[in-house]
Amino acid sequence: MRFVFLALVVCACAGEGEPPIPPECNGSVELCARRYDEVVYPTTHNAMSNAEDGWQSPNQDFNIAHQLADGVRGLMLDAHESGTDVLLCHAFCQLGSLPLADGLAIIRKFLHDHRGEVVTIIFESYVTPDEMATAFAKSGLDRYVHAHVAGEPWPTLRELIDADERVVVFTDDGGGTFPWYMDVWANAYETHYQAETTADFSCAPNRGNPQNPLFIFNHFLTQTLAVPDQAPIVNANPFLLERARECMQADGSLPNFVTVDFYDQGDLFAAVRELNGL
Repeated sequence: MRFVFLALVVCACAGEGEPPIPPECNGSVELCARRYDEVVYPTTHNAMSNAEDGWQSPNQDFNIAHQLADGVRGLMLDAHESGTDVLLCHAFCQLGSLPLADGLAIIRKFLHDHRGEVVTIIFESYVTPDEMATAFAKSGLDRYVHAHVAGEPWPTLRELIDADERVVVFTDDGGGTFPWYMDVWANAYETHYQAETTADFSCAPNRGNPQNPLFIFNHFLTQTLAVPDQAPIVNANPFLLERARECMQADGSLPNFVTVDFYDQGDLFAAVRELNGL
């Protein structure tokens, strides 16, 4: 009897580190029955580039862990080779960098601690698929990846959560090398990403086929570098919400990834809730 009791104690302790799966999916019960491509996700452009960690000329005020804690569910990340290292950085790694595996480990920890959340990574990649796979394995994030066949129906958020396949990974280079490392332009299309002023914003498709099921709605200004003083205006409602709805009407597509700089300024999360009908 004594040994049975000890065994029960050991088993109980072994499960303590894993939180239960909540009834909500990405914060809402209403999203659970929706397919992955029927949901709008708050998304950060150059998510790794942030002032909190001391990066120069950043695109975000806060780091990846902070973004995820605040509710960001789509991360645009740039991966570069720097000597023998594989880093997250934007063009010039001297302005700020983070080892790719370390950045992925931050996402893995978030998913471990929040079992009802689905996160998307969209890579601008300058590294080989093998280097990417090595970083995923080193970080442990590989245990959560979802492999999807382009053209097939997407699973619901609840199905992704129940399968514990809660990170969806796209790349602009090398996609398809591994089933989970998916070609972004075989699955999505985007609006242009080089607006210098609000007058430059357009709903015209840029890369990708508008018939693809996912829509990357780029909504940020770049004048060589990010433009932080304009973020409170660009990210504010009704401007953000009205532009998103304008592009929905123009293309007939849900803006799945509402992508901004300085996500904490303005009304990104309110706009996403509205677009999700919550």
